[in-house]
Amino acid sequence: MAIVVTKFGGTSVGNPERIQNVARRLIALREGGDSIVAVVSAMGDVTDDLLTLAAQISPHPPEREMDMLLATGEQVTIALLAMSIHALGHEAISFTGPQVGIVTDEGHTKAKITEVRAEKVKASLSEGKIVIVAGFQGVTPDGQITTLGRGGSDTTAIAIAAGIDADLCEIYTDVDGVFTADPRIVPDARKIDVISYEEMLEIAATGARVLQLRAVEFARNHGVVIHCRSSFHQGQGTIVREGDDSMEQAIISGVTHDTSEAKVTIRDVPDTPGVAARVFNRLAEANVNVDMIIQNVSEDGRTDISFTVPAEDLTRARQTTAEVAHELSAREWTVDESVAKVSLVGAGMKTHPGVAAQMFTALADADVNLHMISTSSIRISCVISREQTETAVRALHDSFGLANEAVKVEVSPGSTGGDC
Repeated sequence: MAIVVTKFGGTSVGNPERIQNVARRLIALREGGDSIVAVVSAMGDVTDDLLTLAAQISPHPPEREMDMLLATGEQVTIALLAMSIHALGHEAISFTGPQVGIVTDEGHTKAKITEVRAEKVKASLSEGKIVIVAGFQGVTPDGQITTLGRGGSDTTAIAIAAGIDADLCEIYTDVDGVFTADPRIVPDARKIDVISYEEMLEIAATGARVLQLRAVEFARNHGVVIHCRSSFHQGQGTIVREGDDSMEQAIISGVTHDTSEAKVTIRDVPDTPGVAARVFNRLAEANVNVDMIIQNVSEDGRTDISFTVPAEDLTRARQTTAEVAHELSAREWTVDESVAKVSLVGAGMKTHPGVAAQMFTALADADVNLHMISTSSIRISCVISREQTETAVRALHDSFGLANEAVKVEVSPGSTGGDC
């Protein structure tokens, strides 16, 4: 008998019929002998609807009250799913995040899990019940309700799986798994059967919406095997697990894109030690996530600093940038919301030179101009004009032949290598 944690997203529980389908799927797993925990999101567009309601009340509502509001969405789903299981003659019990012991820090609207007190889950499983848990939410040590940010239900599921030492965490979604590119842009994108935590982290960080970045980090840190699969059929999806350096790896696993970032530039600041630290410390204090950073070559003791931030952090980023730019006597600061990020990800590029050259050639041939470039050992990212996103993704997918079975490179244990 295995202990399996499942997670169903908003589309999978979007209406009563789909909730009943999820109930039948959970019952089938339980009848197969497994102990089952189901983590669920709010139904369909409920979270977006709640955000719209809040915006009609206040343009800048307090984050604590936003958490109080948004946490209600999942509470509806867990109750309805538990009712559905009971109606089909099986035992289930529902818990909110605070009830089940998801303890977080005090970062309202994107809190981080600090502890999972899984006693209630373990006790209910020992009684033979299917346990239903509200994703996306938790509680601070002093009892304040928090939410984990977009995609936070994935993190809830992984955290519970780690907390109860589950054998597997299955993330059910409205897609079949992780693909070499977004199938809506590249119709011949290929599903990836197995991928390492390392590659999945980069894919999640650079725009793929299949798994939340923090969920993959949590899984890697606690050794939780993830099976990302469709909630609408029984087919196999994508397994995310620890990589094996002795196995064959794709040179490139996939092309990702992200159109939800903006580029901020502070022009003509002093090129002296501590200036960059001052800028980014202030952004960190404002809870702004910074992605790519570039500083221009100094001229006459002055320089420009550019960085990208998620659109959801842009309001705070504008306010903080305005303050720090004034303090540094910068000539001006600007925001460009018409950018996108396109990335290549693949563990094989560690030992395969020329990937960067091929990427830049493919983008040049497609007449795509590059604004910013950043790299890691298994990822190359470029900021481009948003209107060229689809062109860039298709050009890279074609250039690296990702529609076919991926070209493999043999990686020997202990190999390092590099690309650029």
